[in-house]
Amino acid sequence: MTTPRPHEALTVRGLSKSYDGRRVVGPLDFALAAGSVTGLLGGNGAGKTTTIGMIMGLIEPTTGAISALGADMATDRASVLGRMNFESPYVDMPHRLTVRQNLLVFALLYGVPAREEKIRRLAEDFALNDFLDRPTGRLSAGQKTRVAVAKALLNEPALLLLDEPTASLDPDTADWVRSRIEDHRRAHNCTILLASHNMVEVERLCDRVLMLREGTLVDDAAPAALLARYGRATLEEVFLDVARGRASGAVS
Repeated sequence: MTTPRPHEALTVRGLSKSYDGRRVVGPLDFALAAGSVTGLLGGNGAGKTTTIGMIMGLIEPTTGAISALGADMATDRASVLGRMNFESPYVDMPHRLTVRQNLLVFALLYGVPAREEKIRRLAEDFALNDFLDRPTGRLSAGQKTRVAVAKALLNEPALLLLDEPTASLDPDTADWVRSRIEDHRRAHNCTILLASHNMVEVERLCDRVLMLREGTLVDDAAPAALLARYGRATLEEVFLDVARGRASGAVS
């Protein structure tokens, strides 16, 4: 087991995943401080979603250890899963259930107290009332994304894993959703790991960035430090350098 320091909400040591003998992620080593927001960046196929899946316990690692909120995820994840949550617009909820029904099911799974009141407040916060009783399969992509973020905050998680949280949203709505994510982090000292291709989003939300290429951690620094290290004006330019192998920073 990997033993976290008291201020660490998530600790990953020697984490890797292989399929048919081909390594697709790792080995990865990093730790996230409680209350921090960390970006997990990389091109398609870099291993972001697989890494998040292993942290959540949805994918079994080939090697390595994960400690989340003080619990060993290999042996004791049941004790902390109620304090974690995950959001991805690419993971569908049951289409035949209404938005309200889906939120109620997840609230029951997480043991959320005062469920109806919590759903009512989230529906107001994320402007879901106009389609709260509509089958989820009949929502637009942007509406599904807003529902997915609302679902991720149902249990007021202490550790939140986000995979493209504002995909399919127009710039105004995306900015509005980011504000609510920031509000949740401040209110609950929530630790967030954010996988995103939106570099404006990363620069706004993240204190730190982990850069992946072909499943390997190739850089780890604050956004401003990455700009200085690569001699670039924007994080998007740094992303392109890393994704295309034009430069390789040094993991500190």
